[in-house]
Amino acid sequence: MSRISLSRLAGDRVLVVDGGATHETTRADLPAYVAGREAEGAEAADPPRWVWDDTARWYPPLLAAGVRVARCHDLRLGHHLLRRAPAVDPGQLVGEESEHWDRLGPTQPSEPVLFSGDDVVEHLRADLEDARQLAAVAAATGPGEAARLGLLLAAESSGALVAVEMTHAGLPWRVDVHERLLADLLGPRPPRGARPAGLEALAAQVRTAFAAPGLNPDSRPELLTALRRAGLEVADTRASSLRRLEHPGIEPLLRYKQLAHLFSTNGWAWIDQWVSGGRFRPSYQPAGSTTGRWSSNGGGALSIPVQVRPAAVADDGWVLVVADVAQLEPRVLAGMSGDRALARAARGADLYQGMVDTGAVASRNDAKLGLLGAMYGATSGESGRLLAGLARRYPDAFGLVETAARAGERGQVVRTLLGRGSQTLGEVPADPEQQAAYRRSWGRFTRNFVVQGTGAEWALCWIADLRHRLWALGSGRLEERPHLVFFLHDEVVVHAPADLAGQVAAAATEAATAAGALVFRDLPIDFPLNVSVVASYADAGKPGVATPG
Repeated sequence: MSRISLSRLAGDRVLVVDGGATHETTRADLPAYVAGREAEGAEAADPPRWVWDDTARWYPPLLAAGVRVARCHDLRLGHHLLRRAPAVDPGQLVGEESEHWDRLGPTQPSEPVLFSGDDVVEHLRADLEDARQLAAVAAATGPGEAARLGLLLAAESSGALVAVEMTHAGLPWRVDVHERLLADLLGPRPPRGARPAGLEALAAQVRTAFAAPGLNPDSRPELLTALRRAGLEVADTRASSLRRLEHPGIEPLLRYKQLAHLFSTNGWAWIDQWVSGGRFRPSYQPAGSTTGRWSSNGGGALSIPVQVRPAAVADDGWVLVVADVAQLEPRVLAGMSGDRALARAARGADLYQGMVDTGAVASRNDAKLGLLGAMYGATSGESGRLLAGLARRYPDAFGLVETAARAGERGQVVRTLLGRGSQTLGEVPADPEQQAAYRRSWGRFTRNFVVQGTGAEWALCWIADLRHRLWALGSGRLEERPHLVFFLHDEVVVHAPADLAGQVAAAATEAATAAGALVFRDLPIDFPLNVSVVASYADAGKPGVATPG
């Protein structure tokens, strides 16, 4: 497999380093060159790996020209991952331009996609950084570390390709349905800067109930003052706190807060900014969190509220295939710890029920409380009561998270299964009590980091494998084949021709199995999926629409 690096030069020139050959091309000619090399690779069943600074800069114009690439290496993601990887000597990443790679951030939606400005970070040599990263991985300390890091870098880069493709293709979105939902809940679209009539009516009810005619319910200080004047002692205005109060104004206030949130996050302005051509096109940020989970650069890509999901409707003749993994993190804990007893409980669709069936706990609720308590550090209440017994039943799994917690409390870096490193402890308070509390809190973070981060690695391998399987199911451009349109940690949504729905569902299940075998080589772990084939995302998971994976 050849590695072809692309670097931006002044003007609209591109430096191409392909093995030992170096040449220049233009921005306008690049899609044709990439398409030609992809075709050669497909014919030889060995596609090239494109090496570039940031997938979010290079890939969108290629997709716009109808060019899909099979593989890439995202140097920005790789650099930041390797800088924190415990098995890597950071000195291996030091060299010409390396300080600029340290500060290279993700492309923002408002930035030009491929070329901009004359700043030095716009013209970094991809081939030089690629050589450093390859050397750093090859020199990783510890048995099998180089292979695990290589897998992680490949999965991370595949995820970056998926992110761009999902923004390009977009989630099918019916603006007319969305606007009708907003009108039913909020009233007609208001002038810019004004509240919708439905919100204004609720605000009037709140003012009347609290005898506060000038109250702005969006103002936290004003709202706290009105609540306390009504004899309600409350420290904040969160909905969970308000629900504990008894007063005639609480019900309209809670309704106001719910609808105000919808108006501000997924109202008409959201439609104007993030929906185009009948598609919701958010901006994803792969590895946006410290654990490797994705975040969003805009559009609320990782949160589609239930109220507006009916607007996510497949095209005529197409369907949405929605697949989510049952109990991902507990299964990941079983696999990474090598705990065979927990792995046996994970065989089948319901890991918690499997724990009950093997006699580990009395009820499914106990199983869930105990495992979540182990992964999130709950030591009191029902979770704490269950931990000791479960630790004896599953010593490897519970020992792994306990070891991670103790390491975090000591200020040590912990790592995921494939080698992503956690943040350092940072500045510790001088006061002994504050210091102890701070260390315990950090221990809870590292306890969960190892599991959540490894879960993110499995999910990346899942979508990377699924991406290739979907491509093989159709023909033509990306949008003409079954394609991923949404990804959230343990859930994917595929837009597919209706006659291919069964094959897509099977591909999602096969990809989950393949990802499990790839990441957890020494211990087979089941990753059962809940699969729905629906016309609207709002119907996913409802009785009568589930399809066996």
